[in-house]
Amino acid sequence: MLHARQYTWRVPSCQMHPAGRLRSIFDLVRDFLKDEAFNQQDRVLRRYLKPDLLIVDDMGLKALPKHSGEYLLEVVMRRYENRSTIMTSNRPIQDWGKLLGDVPAASAILDRFLHHAQTIAITGRSYRLKDQASAKEEKPPKQTTEDPSHD
Repeated sequence: MLHARQYTWRVPSCQMHPAGRLRSIFDLVRDFLKDEAFNQQDRVLRRYLKPDLLIVDDMGLKALPKHSGEYLLEVVMRRYENRSTIMTSNRPIQDWGKLLGDVPAASAILDRFLHHAQTIAITGRSYRLKDQASAKEEKPPKQTTEDPSHD
């Protein structure tokens, strides 16, 4: 099974610090949806704007809820040229409009995100499956209990 995973990141000219935050896209959206109900979006937004490095993982695993594009756009717009951001995806960026359910927001996100970006496409077997493949190779063949001389 082959997987293509696209890693895109933008590193501003500011000096990097060890402070960072790793969240899946689903957790990011869930944080905004949850706090929207409590009218505390500014607090959530600050949580995503503060780190020197924000890593948003798993973009494209499945379609996202309504307004996801707006939340992600707000984070990317505010971090643009101020803080470093990495996004991982196993889907081509051309699909992001459909995944977010908001083509204009996806276009605006990609316009800012790709402006100073390095994009690395990685193809091949999934790294997570490497141990599974070596375990299969070490496993002895199945023993059969049938005796072919008794046919």
